[in-house]
Amino acid sequence: MERTEVNVELRKSQKDDDLLLNRHNLEIDDETLSPLEKTNRVDAAYMSIEDMVNGINSGDENMEITATHAVRQLLSKEPNMDLTILIDDIIPKLVEFLGRVNNPDLQFDSGWVLSNIALGSECEQTEGFVDSAGAVAGLISLLGSPHPVVAEQTVCALGKIADFRPELRDHVIELGIIKLLVTLIKPDAPDTLLRNVTWTLSNLCRNKIPPPSVPSVRQLLPVLAHLIHSNDKEILADACWALSYLTDGPNERIKEVVDAGVVPRLVALLDHNELAVINPTLIAIVNIVSGSDFQTESVLDAGACPSLAKLLVHSKMKIVKEATLAVSNIAAGNTIQIQALINNNVVLPLVDVLGNGDFECQKEAAWAITNITLGGTVEQIALLRQFGVIPPLCALLEAKEDSKTILVVLEGLANILAVAEIMGELENVCLHVEECGGLDRIEDLQSHEKNKISYKALAILEKYFSNDR
Repeated sequence: MERTEVNVELRKSQKDDDLLLNRHNLEIDDETLSPLEKTNRVDAAYMSIEDMVNGINSGDENMEITATHAVRQLLSKEPNMDLTILIDDIIPKLVEFLGRVNNPDLQFDSGWVLSNIALGSECEQTEGFVDSAGAVAGLISLLGSPHPVVAEQTVCALGKIADFRPELRDHVIELGIIKLLVTLIKPDAPDTLLRNVTWTLSNLCRNKIPPPSVPSVRQLLPVLAHLIHSNDKEILADACWALSYLTDGPNERIKEVVDAGVVPRLVALLDHNELAVINPTLIAIVNIVSGSDFQTESVLDAGACPSLAKLLVHSKMKIVKEATLAVSNIAAGNTIQIQALINNNVVLPLVDVLGNGDFECQKEAAWAITNITLGGTVEQIALLRQFGVIPPLCALLEAKEDSKTILVVLEGLANILAVAEIMGELENVCLHVEECGGLDRIEDLQSHEKNKISYKALAILEKYFSNDR
């Protein structure tokens, strides 16, 4: 069953791109040593960039080690420096150094430098880095390093590259990053490593034009299904963001996630005590219930309604808005799904949002109420009056600059009046509309600049408030 509409398309929530994305810009601590003893170390202040470049390209391993470490020191002290000369003159050699399996000291510093260039703040820097032959493949090879700090910084660098543009995301996937990341998820792995792995996995799920391939999604979902059972809030948050990205698309994409069996855990996480976890979880739920009736049913069967009812009274309006949107999508389903909202006491807090939420939340609540009036039974629609829906609906008719919301509210009121007529309650409902100022507002809307609104207002007046009745 398609989602019901009132002259405008029912909207899906979009993810927030500004959360959890900046905490992985590595800050290099130059006191961290390489896997081997500290040898051939120099202070970058005593080497010019030309000396560093010449040393890296010298062919003398001792000079290569010294110069590479000097570059690392330089990048740690000058994180915003222009990296153009380094990208042009040293990256090919650094990529070569990544393959020096008998010299982990050189591998370590080379990977560190390449990671910092990959994590540079300018897009041109990252693009120049990636376009260097073999750079990404070389970094991916370091995911198997026996030295945790090398593997961890490499995970972050590859996560940044994957997030740069969809083509690069697909490139690192084709090079086998998912399987290698999964091997890093072990019971004894450091928390920081697991957090960074989860963040990188979430970046592999990002971007929807185009989205990651279905085979890639099927490779990602089992590990995400495992990670959402973590007790670490950062791992939970990034894993749930990943699932919110994967469900932000057509029903076929949502089906992949539902079939992975993650819905019950997502519903349970709606009751988490951390906002950073609730937010992406709720967005994933919103996306799932915007799908088919079967997909919506999977959320209801997992017991989502009581949690959504609690989130409708959350202190953060952003959470309230997303919870209202989830309820609206459920209300746009079939009569059984609408009844689930009624049976689980979701409608009363929804009406409270309609009357007392901020305007963005009120708009979503108006959609939810009108969806009930469009798809509900006569008895379900009649219950709305008992829940006190008429006064806040009529109050929203004052939003004259938001023509879509006015049209949605008029549609809802018209459907409530139609049911009242069927049940012999029209006179009482009309009086209620008049007493709360709704009749005056509807009369004013006859002169609205939007023809659809003026015509709808006139039709309601003529059908239900005419003296000829």
